[in-house]
Amino acid sequence: MPMWFAYTLIVLLVITSILLTLLILLHRGKGGGMSSMFGGGVTSSLAGSSVAEKNLDRYTVLVGVIWFACIVGLGLWLRTAVPSS
Repeated sequence: MPMWFAYTLIVLLVITSILLTLLILLHRGKGGGMSSMFGGGVTSSLAGSSVAEKNLDRYTVLVGVIWFACIVGLGLWLRTAVPSS
């Protein structure tokens, strides 16, 4: 495979890593974890999930799948590009 393929995957991997981190940080805490130990669980939760939260979940899963595909693609590229000894 050509070298530009690896560079494209690396750039896409960096972008999706940053985007995935930001999307995860945007999620509202569900309580019961470390955040509730420090007073984060005091807020009242709504009965259902809003449309924005559902879309945020979908975007997070989509970016996670793209991130995973980049990891697998780089692994396959390294397997074919680097000669085994």
